[in-house]
Amino acid sequence: MDFAYDARTQELRKRLLAFMDECVHPAEETARAQRAALPSPWDTPPVVEELKAEARARGLWNLFLPDAEHGAGLTNLQYAPLAEITGHSPQLAPTAVNCAAPDTGNMELLAEFGDEDQKRRWLTPLLAGEIRSAFAMTEPDVASSDATNIRTRIERRGDTYVINGRKWYISGAMHPRCEIFIVMGQTAPDAPDVRHRQSMVLVPHDTPGVTIRRAMRVYGYEDHYHGGHAEVEFTDVRVPAAHLIGEEGGGFAIAQARLGPGRIHHCMRLIGMAERAIELMCRRAVSRTAFGKPLARQGVVQQWIADARVAVEQLRLLVLKTAWLMDTVGNKGAHTEIQAIKIATPRTVVDILDRAVQLHGAGGVSQDYPLAELWAAARTLRLADGPDEVHQRSLARRELKRYL
Repeated sequence: MDFAYDARTQELRKRLLAFMDECVHPAEETARAQRAALPSPWDTPPVVEELKAEARARGLWNLFLPDAEHGAGLTNLQYAPLAEITGHSPQLAPTAVNCAAPDTGNMELLAEFGDEDQKRRWLTPLLAGEIRSAFAMTEPDVASSDATNIRTRIERRGDTYVINGRKWYISGAMHPRCEIFIVMGQTAPDAPDVRHRQSMVLVPHDTPGVTIRRAMRVYGYEDHYHGGHAEVEFTDVRVPAAHLIGEEGGGFAIAQARLGPGRIHHCMRLIGMAERAIELMCRRAVSRTAFGKPLARQGVVQQWIADARVAVEQLRLLVLKTAWLMDTVGNKGAHTEIQAIKIATPRTVVDILDRAVQLHGAGGVSQDYPLAELWAAARTLRLADGPDEVHQRSLARRELKRYL
């Protein structure tokens, strides 16, 4: 395993770091001020569109997609350090370079499983950053950590599918430009294999019967930058049968294919969030004095900073190994490592951010620093794309299988 950055990665890192320093970080305060003046909190601050245009002009666009026809053609190993950089400003940077969830996963899904008409109608404008999308999987009435529990019904009636069900925490659904839902539900509830009962269909946002009930908050935040998280009802929603993605009964397999890259992308960005937390900790430590000496000379503060650095270096190596395995043996071959980073990264980054909050005192929980919002985002990722316990259960079974 050689994790040295190749020439293309080094060149893209240089360009992306310059973009962050020259454009993204200076725009953070501007975006907050603009959002406060918008008619709706879900509207996009004008500076975001300016950042997107600048990113495209600099060749920093769709970096996440390994498909050279539609994306940058980077491997996971090449993309990892770039995603980490965007994690320094998770509210702005991923959107600015068109690498924000849930659109990234939806674009990957459409690129791999969509037919030509689906790609033309939905993938092309998503790749151009002209529209947004949502992935409707999680439900409030069942334990959605087990995807086979999903109860939304998708029934074939002639040349249409009729959808009935309720979803929640549907990321991106509140965005004014959200034009398409990818909805997972049961097409064959009595199939002997529970993994073949689910299918996925494309549902345009304006289809009759689609009702946005409310925006769901995450630790009090509405996550405007990523289009929020909504509770959505589907009541006798009719779409053409041609809106089926892949084949009937293939929804579970498609979901697993979608979530694998999504999990590593989250972990890549989380490392960037941890790096920003360390930077803020160090700046705070050298600028504040308590009990007669700078915080930087307090033993407990030094311990927090040292432990954070060690933890980040460990996580980065594990994420890079996972990316390398995904590139060389495929997502299935990297299953154990994908689960390992999904368990370790959010949990560790939450702890680092918690120390950073503690070091900033009252400022750490305020809106004057990004730490509280970063903490909420990192803590949420211990649930999103599968809670820790599900991944621990699966990983432990794989380990124990050799001894049983």
